[in-house]
Amino acid sequence: MLPRALLLSLLPSLALFAWAQDGSVTGATSSAAAAGYSCDPTKCKLPTCNCASTSPPGGLNGFVVFTADDAVQSYTIDAVNQFLAHRQNPNGCVPRMTYYTSLNYTNYTLVTDWFVAGNEIADHTMTHVGTPPADEINGNLIALNALAGIPLKSIIGFRAPFLEYSVDTLKLLYAAGFTYESSSASAIPVTDPGTDAFWPYTLDNGMANDCLEVNNSCKGQPVLPGFWEFPMYAFFDSAGAAGPHLMDPWLDIAAGNTAINDSATLEYMKNTFTAHYNGNRQPIGLYTHPVHLSTTYPGVNPSNSTINMINEFLDWAQEQQDVWIVSNEQILAWVQNPVPVSQLDTVTALQCSTPQVPATQKICNGIPGNENGLLELCDFPDFPFFTCYGCPQVEPTVDEPNPPQNVPSGGQARFRLPTNCSTPFWDPVAGNCICSSSNCAFTDNARPIGPNGANLTGGGTGGSAAASASTTAAYVPFNGRGFALPPGVWAATGVAAVGAFVGMWGVWGFL
Repeated sequence: MLPRALLLSLLPSLALFAWAQDGSVTGATSSAAAAGYSCDPTKCKLPTCNCASTSPPGGLNGFVVFTADDAVQSYTIDAVNQFLAHRQNPNGCVPRMTYYTSLNYTNYTLVTDWFVAGNEIADHTMTHVGTPPADEINGNLIALNALAGIPLKSIIGFRAPFLEYSVDTLKLLYAAGFTYESSSASAIPVTDPGTDAFWPYTLDNGMANDCLEVNNSCKGQPVLPGFWEFPMYAFFDSAGAAGPHLMDPWLDIAAGNTAINDSATLEYMKNTFTAHYNGNRQPIGLYTHPVHLSTTYPGVNPSNSTINMINEFLDWAQEQQDVWIVSNEQILAWVQNPVPVSQLDTVTALQCSTPQVPATQKICNGIPGNENGLLELCDFPDFPFFTCYGCPQVEPTVDEPNPPQNVPSGGQARFRLPTNCSTPFWDPVAGNCICSSSNCAFTDNARPIGPNGANLTGGGTGGSAAASASTTAAYVPFNGRGFALPPGVWAATGVAAVGAFVGMWGVWGFL
C-alpha cells in the first residue's frame, strides 16, 4: 500500500485530472441553421409546454443558478457552503442549490441532510459515466431513494457526466419519468442575434441546443412532450463567441492572458451577467465541481484569491435589483407558472421552511441534532459511508443498486422511506411516520426584506480578489453537526484513485 503522505500528494492532481475538463466548451455548439427549430407558441403553452425562446415567460427577474456535480462529502458541502451559507435572497431565505449526485465516494447521510435542508438532489449516474446506459441512471435513482431517503418524486433532474449525452439518453430520461435535463450548452452570447441562450423549454418540438454536438438531435428531434431542457449558460471573455467558459470558469485562462487570472475571470463574469441582466435576463449559472474549491479536502489548496473572487461576484450580483440565487428546480417552478417580480416572494418553490420536529426527539431524519447516535456506519474497505436506512450487505453497484440489508445480530432491519411520508418525518428505525397529517408541519422561515434587500444581509466576504480569504465555518445543517467519515478513508480513496489512474495509463499505452 502506498504511504499516506504520497497518497495525499497525489490526490489533488488526480482530482484535477478527473474533473478539470468535465464540462468545457471551446465554441458554439449549435446554430439556427443546425437547429432547424420551429415551435408555435399558440399551441405550445405553459405549464406543460414551452417553446425555446430568448424571451422570459414572465417578468424580468435576475436568476443566478448554483449547481454542484459529483460525490457528496463533507468537504464538498463545505466548499458550497462558503459561497451560500451567509447569503439571503430577497425573501430572507438562504439560497438553495442543485447537487447532481453521483454515488462513487458519496456519504449517503450527507445527501439526506442536504436535501432536508431544502436543496435539490438530482441524478448524475452511479459511477460517473458519460452517455450513460439506463442502469446507470435508474440505479442512481434507486440507491438515492433506498440509502439516502430521497423521495423518487423529488429527483426530477439529470446532468450527464462530462456533459456527454445522446438522443437515446434523453429518451431514457423521459421514459424514467424525469422532469428535466441540464447537460446542453448555451454557447453563443446573448448579445449575438443568433444566440442559443434560451429559457428552459420542453422537447415537444425537439432540441434547439447542442445541435452541432449531439447526433440526430434538433430539426424537430427528439419529440418528448412535456420533458424540459435546461441549457447551461456560458460566460464569455473578450473573445466573445470564441471565448466561452462553462463549468468552473475560474480554472480557465481568459483571452489575452497566459495564466489563470482571477481579476480577468471576475471581469468577464460580470460582463456576461450584465449582458443577460440588461437583456432578457436569461439565468446565469455557476456550475461547479466543489473539489476544486474545497479548503477541507486533504492536499487540495484552492487559491484564497479565487474563493474571494467568486464571493465578490455573488456580492456584486446580489446588489443588482431583483436578483435571486436559486436551484434549477426553483427556476423551473417559476417558468412553469411565472408571476411578476413583485410576487416572487409568494412562489412556493422560492420559500424556505424548517420541519417541525422537536429537537429532543431521536429520529434518523436528515436533521443531525435529531439523528445523532442513530446513523449506521457501513464500513466497506473501498469507501465507507453513513446512512439512516440500514447498511447493505455489499456496496451498491450498477447491477445491484439496492442490496439486501446487513441486519446486525439480534437487531432488526431499518425501514426504507415509503411514498406517503416526507423524509424529515420518517423514522426508519421504528418504521413510523411521526406526522400523520396529509400536509406535514413546516415552519415558514421566509421574511421579505425588500426587492433589493439581499445585499443588506448577505455577502460581504469577497472584498477584492487579492484579499485574504475569510474563514468559513464547516457546514452545520439546522441545529447539529455534519458527519464526516472516519480516519483512513482518504487513504482508501487515494488507493482507488491511484489504481484507476494507473489503469488508464496502461490502457493508453503509457505504461
